[in-house]
Amino acid sequence: MKRMIIGALSALALTATAAVAEYPEKEIQGIIQWGAGGSTDTVMRSVTPHAEEALGGTVVMQNMTGAVGAIALNHVAGSAADGYTLLMGAENPLLYKVMGLGDKDYSEFTPISILARGTPVLVANPNSPFNDYAEMMAYIKENPGEVKFGSTGPGGLPSVVTAMISSVEGGLDVTAVPYDGDGPALTGLQGGAIDVMPAVLGAAIEGIRAGNMKVLAIMDVAANTKLPDAPYITQFNDAYNTYLPWGPFFGVFVPNGTPDDVVAKLSAAYATGAQHPDFVQLMDDRGFTLMAITGDEADAFLSKWQQGTAWLLQDADLTKASPEEFGIARPGE
Repeated sequence: MKRMIIGALSALALTATAAVAEYPEKEIQGIIQWGAGGSTDTVMRSVTPHAEEALGGTVVMQNMTGAVGAIALNHVAGSAADGYTLLMGAENPLLYKVMGLGDKDYSEFTPISILARGTPVLVANPNSPFNDYAEMMAYIKENPGEVKFGSTGPGGLPSVVTAMISSVEGGLDVTAVPYDGDGPALTGLQGGAIDVMPAVLGAAIEGIRAGNMKVLAIMDVAANTKLPDAPYITQFNDAYNTYLPWGPFFGVFVPNGTPDDVVAKLSAAYATGAQHPDFVQLMDDRGFTLMAITGDEADAFLSKWQQGTAWLLQDADLTKASPEEFGIARPGE
């Protein structure tokens, strides 16, 4: 009887191992946090066919919108941790808790790949009386409240960049002008309705190239190949290293508890997909920085992004709850 039990357990272990080895045995569901045609949707639908080829399986993608992406996140968080339901998301979940949008974030997930990130850029109307970041800061100090900054609301890229400048410089006395998205704001900038707009490089680059706006600084720690002559922010103040590199990002995630072998297969597949020339070209054309990181490197990136952003918004009085309530440490602590 003892031999029979041991034999049965051995057979079960072999079957389980074989099941993992054969992954994927069925279609994988890819749940995209945002709607069709948006940046996240475009990135995921561009990289996934190449990842499928490397994986030897099929990923059926579905847009699941609502609640600033929280509906999709909660759906995947509640699914089986077996590698057959992927969350294809952006940076927003890292702010859900402090912004009062949900009680879950990426700590519930294992990152398969942080594929790419956008690079923020500080752009100005071409007729503004300053030509780089240092001149802008000097002008603001001499003319408090006069410079008009575009805004897209709490938690948006402009609010984070503005809070970052305020934190690093010890204050920023400007007038915020609200817009419904960076597109209308950049149009307003070119028309002279506002003076300065923090925006993602991909959205601003054509206007920059056309001479309809000028770059005050790339919000990064090094020069950008798309605008190699533009200054980057740490050239003016190295205190920005506390928060940078920073920017909107795109990633593929699975619920915690997904078998390590499955995570490894998915990670390898998306790493291969991210290196496909078509995807590399798409990221370059849109001004995104290709990352394709996973494991500890991805976890470290997510942690730094959440800490820096949550505390910037907290210090700017834009949060619903303090990061401390959720164990989110202030950068440097």
